[in-house]
Amino acid sequence: MKKKLFTSVALAGAAALLLSSCASGDNGDSGGGASGGAITVGTTDVVTALDPAGSYDNGSFAVMTNVYPFLLNHEIGSSDVAPDIAESAEFTEPTQYTVKLKAGLKFANGNDLTSSDVKHTFDRQVAIAEPTGPSSLLENLESVEAVDETTVIFHLKEANDQTFPQVLSTPVAPIVDEDVFPADKLATDEEIVSGKGFAGQYTLESFKKNDLASYKAFDGYQGLWGAAKTDTVNTKYFANETNLSQAMETKAIDVAFRSLSATDTEKLGNTDGLKLVDGPGGAIRYIVFNFDTQPFGAKTADADPAKALAVRQAAADLIDRSKIASQVYKDTFTPLFSPVAQGFTGATESFKEQYGDKQGGADSAAAKARLEAAGVELPVTLQLQYNPDHYGDASAEEYALVKQQLEADGAFTVDLQSTEWGQYSKDFPADAYPAYQLGWFPDFSDADNFLTPFFVNGGFFNNHYESPKINELIGKQRVTVDPTERTAIIEDAQAQVAQDVPMIPLLQGTQVAITTDAIDGVVLDGSFKFRLGTITKN
Repeated sequence: MKKKLFTSVALAGAAALLLSSCASGDNGDSGGGASGGAITVGTTDVVTALDPAGSYDNGSFAVMTNVYPFLLNHEIGSSDVAPDIAESAEFTEPTQYTVKLKAGLKFANGNDLTSSDVKHTFDRQVAIAEPTGPSSLLENLESVEAVDETTVIFHLKEANDQTFPQVLSTPVAPIVDEDVFPADKLATDEEIVSGKGFAGQYTLESFKKNDLASYKAFDGYQGLWGAAKTDTVNTKYFANETNLSQAMETKAIDVAFRSLSATDTEKLGNTDGLKLVDGPGGAIRYIVFNFDTQPFGAKTADADPAKALAVRQAAADLIDRSKIASQVYKDTFTPLFSPVAQGFTGATESFKEQYGDKQGGADSAAAKARLEAAGVELPVTLQLQYNPDHYGDASAEEYALVKQQLEADGAFTVDLQSTEWGQYSKDFPADAYPAYQLGWFPDFSDADNFLTPFFVNGGFFNNHYESPKINELIGKQRVTVDPTERTAIIEDAQAQVAQDVPMIPLLQGTQVAITTDAIDGVVLDGSFKFRLGTITKN
């Protein structure tokens, strides 16, 4: 039986004190950390819930990744996983993934952290299945068995699932204290803060939802990231980009992370006393083709698979991603040449190798030659749809430039239209658009998450793309145990996608933070986790 050692926290008083500090721009020592004082991070992120079973969004996970322990996590600079509070983790049978916990683990409230808590964590995710939660990531989980105090066996439905270790580092997998988190319902934010069921780099000392969070380094953390470098970190939540930008410009905060407009990022990065930190981002943008309704598609009056393929390939020849990234997004996005984002193991640049000038630029002569060789009369009329609200205000400028590029030298005539997300999200799966804009942020840091959801029998695109070869490659990589062999299969799958062109990858988001010159240690890497414990004052 665990002994509960809950600590009461004066939420309102602590929040008021911290708000006063933020408003005055005073970030002096309030925590006695190694960096010499508290650090305040500003963000426009929105936190849905502190309970891992109740949220599946960036803002909530940004809190969770710093206060909860994980069985597996990402080493700095890597998108691959390694043991975090686990001593070891491996497949012991094709459908059994066995994790051994480190000895002597404890939560900040003094409770032991054992296999019972691990089983409780995953059992409650499945039992609660909150619509706003991440339980869908556990579709391959049959059951969880706590063998002894430090041994857990995950019984899987599909054998040798090489994505499962990555799942153990995602929003579905923060390990929670069974004495704090109910088995059949969500815990409230207040219960979580007062219960102190934390065992990450930090504890959450106070939390005023979407206003202010105060973190304190946890000296009992035994995970992969090591001891936090700053004792006290505060996160201030801003209602919009403009307020965040103003706070950063006046140095009322030390760090601004998610989200600043491209214009504000460029301005602040060139402001005296401030500096820009960037790194790879997982968000990608792309154009999808509907194989039924695109020019020469299967359900058009002049259906012709060879001509339809030539149209898609010619469009790929004409896109100049660098111009879109620089002219529209001020290089807060980078060119993307594969459905798999760069920074993920196995990512290639398959579209650069096959299209345009083979160096990343456009080639209108190649596009026209491709169309003419297929017997396609020029120009090709293409209906292209984009969304003006879901992917940001710059989408209009982005797709105006895409239209201009596709129409180069008379290859295409583009009918460009836009629809707001409420209707757009219903229209594209219903074959309303021959070609259309979409975006994606990965569920976990594995190339499979950019392949299976997109291309297996048309995936969530619902674009009628079906390829027995791509289905075989994607299915095979999921269960291939040898990492080198699996990487080669992932590379082959990307090459096949580039040949078939069910979509054209355009851009990959760059993670960006603005800091004062006094701040060091902000890490933005391929795991896409914002680690408060790396930040220091120089």
